[in-house]
Amino acid sequence: MPGSVRAYISGTGRGVPAEVLDNQFFANYLDTSDEWITSRSGIKQRYRAGKDETTVTLALEASKKALEDAGISPTDLDMIIFATVTPDTFVPAAACWLQAELGAEGVPAYDINAACAGLAYAMVQATMFIESGAFRHVLVVGSETLSRIVDYEDRTTCVLFGDGAAAAVMSATTEPDRGVLHHIMGADGHGAEFIHMPAGGSRMPASEMTVAERLHSLRMNGREVYKFAVQKFNAVVSDMLEKANMTPEELDLIIPHQSNLRIIKSVQDKLNLPDEKLVVNIDRYGNTSSASIGLALDEARRDGRVKPGSRVLMIAFGAGLTWAALLCRM
Repeated sequence: MPGSVRAYISGTGRGVPAEVLDNQFFANYLDTSDEWITSRSGIKQRYRAGKDETTVTLALEASKKALEDAGISPTDLDMIIFATVTPDTFVPAAACWLQAELGAEGVPAYDINAACAGLAYAMVQATMFIESGAFRHVLVVGSETLSRIVDYEDRTTCVLFGDGAAAAVMSATTEPDRGVLHHIMGADGHGAEFIHMPAGGSRMPASEMTVAERLHSLRMNGREVYKFAVQKFNAVVSDMLEKANMTPEELDLIIPHQSNLRIIKSVQDKLNLPDEKLVVNIDRYGNTSSASIGLALDEARRDGRVKPGSRVLMIAFGAGLTWAALLCRM
């Protein structure tokens, strides 16, 4: 409809810790190897937050870059939506700590927890606020310090996850061929135990027992998560293309959640997509949960793979089980 408001991505940014862990780090003390990790996940290295780095400090770096890229100041923001499973504190929200650090006084700010689909969830919510006419600029952030909740004695999980942050400014536009064209969100709580942290909440409060038994660390049923991810990835891509009346060939780029290279490759083969139509950086970041698609988007924008007019599909899925996708005209 001419003159209708759409949300578009006006700026992006990322922040990563200083320390890099390569696969040899784990091979030095676990029964694993660089070949084993690479062949099963595609990961060669990941970042780990240091003593003075937190989910919010990484988010602050990413947010400042995104605001600069968008050409706006913190006081221009109408809302902050922060996606994370590793907040600095459970109370208050990470978004409130970030709001204060940015100097975005009075701006409403809240957290969401949709795990690896978190940033995509936040982008869909921002789109709805903007399309309603209520807001013009919304900062969405996905930031994680997963190194704080993985068990470094569990080789099936600790090698997979990395720390990092990504931010995007979503702004209003009336340009007819720009912005978020379609989006989808979903969840299946029947798979909640496939990826979860048993202790620390009201179901199992912290105690000597929960600490001793490492129940404050991520637990994952890798086989079930893999089956879910492949099936859901294919189903959501097909659904989004049908809604947009597009073929895979008409997409300029797919930015998938970086959880496992084998999952990405299986979808690539099914859709018969060339390498240049997929953004893959899991080899350098590992699985950064809610930061994942944002890190990939920022890299692709800054190296020229995403250009004005590009048709980009972002898709993520994770614990919950959750999934979300957005089809955007940049």
